[in-house]
Amino acid sequence: MSTARISGLRSVLRHLGPYLKGHRLMLAGAVMALILSTVMRLAEPWPLKFIIDAVVPVPAGDTPAAAGLDPMLLLALCAGGLLVAVLLRAGFHYLATVGFALVGNKVLANVRSDLFRHLQSLSLGFHAKSRTGDLTIRLVSDVGMLKDTLVTAAMPLIANILIFCGMVGVMLWLDWRLALVALAPLPVLWLLSRLLTVRIREVSRTQRKRQGALASTSSEALAGIRSVQALGLEERTNSAFSGANAKEMAAGLRGARLTAGLERSVDVLAGLGLVGVLWFGTLQVMSGQISPGDLLIFVSYLKHTFRPVRGYAKYAARLAKALAAAERVVDLMDQDDAVRDRPGARPAPVDMPGRLTFDAVHFAHEETQTVFDGLDLSLTPGQRIAVVGPSGAGKSTLAALALRLHDPQAGRVALDGIDLRDITLSSLRARIALVPQEPLIVSGTIAENLVLGLGRDPAQDEIEEAARRAYLHDFIEGLEDGYDTVLAERGASLSGGQRQRMSLARAFLRRTPILILDEPTTGLDSESAAAVTEAVEAISEGRTTLLVTHDLLLAARCDRIVTIAGGRVAEDGDLETLRQTGGWFALNFRRQGGEAPHARAI
Repeated sequence: MSTARISGLRSVLRHLGPYLKGHRLMLAGAVMALILSTVMRLAEPWPLKFIIDAVVPVPAGDTPAAAGLDPMLLLALCAGGLLVAVLLRAGFHYLATVGFALVGNKVLANVRSDLFRHLQSLSLGFHAKSRTGDLTIRLVSDVGMLKDTLVTAAMPLIANILIFCGMVGVMLWLDWRLALVALAPLPVLWLLSRLLTVRIREVSRTQRKRQGALASTSSEALAGIRSVQALGLEERTNSAFSGANAKEMAAGLRGARLTAGLERSVDVLAGLGLVGVLWFGTLQVMSGQISPGDLLIFVSYLKHTFRPVRGYAKYAARLAKALAAAERVVDLMDQDDAVRDRPGARPAPVDMPGRLTFDAVHFAHEETQTVFDGLDLSLTPGQRIAVVGPSGAGKSTLAALALRLHDPQAGRVALDGIDLRDITLSSLRARIALVPQEPLIVSGTIAENLVLGLGRDPAQDEIEEAARRAYLHDFIEGLEDGYDTVLAERGASLSGGQRQRMSLARAFLRRTPILILDEPTTGLDSESAAAVTEAVEAISEGRTTLLVTHDLLLAARCDRIVTIAGGRVAEDGDLETLRQTGGWFALNFRRQGGEAPHARAI
């Protein structure tokens, strides 16, 4: 076994081993049942040996060799013994299979749950560099392969090893010379298996990567199906998918060829061993050195001895794929850029006013992609602040820092003077309501979506009040099932403006001191944007509001406007102040048609 393979196996066992602690008793019982099943397998040929040696050669009326027993009685005893051995083997094997299945399913269900929880804790930087389809393959398919392999490959392989060792021991005890003849092909088979299984594992790892790429390509195309069809990109996406599919197929065929080659090599070598046993064993029977029953034991054992080796060849590919899958799962478990609570972090005070402060914040997505270079900004409680600036200036990153989706590399973000890293994540995010650019709509009713993530069960009147504030109530009441209307996947049955107002109503229900709005009107037509703007006014009243937007006409209705450029705050003031300075905001405000000052602010 190669050093890399041993290292990979150790890493897998180190991560997955602790999950077995609570199932040791059941696992021990399954192993014991497997051992007893093996003992019964070893006992099966012995009744036949007694029949051949003591019953078949005895002429009618003569005394059998077995202690003067009647031949028919001895035949009945041997037949009954064989039946008992077969029944016990089947029963023990059933118990072992069920035991391994229970342990495997429980352990790997826990692994999948922990892996999903871990994925959700990883930073946005990790997810920005990862492909969703590949992560899904690792979470669902790779963990599922581990679960299947534990029952359908690992357990039979362990049983085969036990059977192999037991049968080799019995054959050496019966006649060591005939045993050596029978086992002569094994060194060649071992060397061949070692060479081919290394190649099978490499191919399996490549195939899993290809499957991840295939899943990513398909999920990206289907997630953006509207744009794909509108832009006529079907052939392009088909070509990309076909290319990924062809690579996965090639890797699969190569693995199948290697596996088939290993299995057929076992068959040939097993046949050579059987020929040697029949030739040499028959000569020994003829010379009286062993009995015909002993030869029968050897032939039967030899058949079963090579069956474990043939089984190893069969399951080696599956185990190689499982190990490759396990390494991909462990690789995710080893990712450690999650945003976590500091030791000693405390819940945020319940009655906090909501002053959000950025003190000398430095942040970069990568070493060469600096976003903030000493940014200073303070949000006054109850004030509505619009954050504007060129694309890529870091407006959305500012919102992510406030939610601790990222942590700054230097400086700090504070809530009412407390460093966010000293506040528990759960309590911090419970004090902030986010209205993202792409609202999250899950499968379920409108009412269920409105209370999503709320953590309490509001009264129907409260839900309807939130919908009214978001200018959504009349639309909902016009539906046949009202608030019990089941929404299509991802809210496909709603317009963009309706989805955004759903998110605003959800933010109202949270009643948090801080509200963050990330591009609430992006991609909406003028009518929908106007409805969302009115909803923003109602929802943000009396709350510290951070509005990230490219819509400078919407920004102009805030109490304060901050322009970010070059990693710092470039402009800061109300509408009139920024229009008079003639900076970035004034220039782009005119371009968007904002020549006249707005009469009222939100």
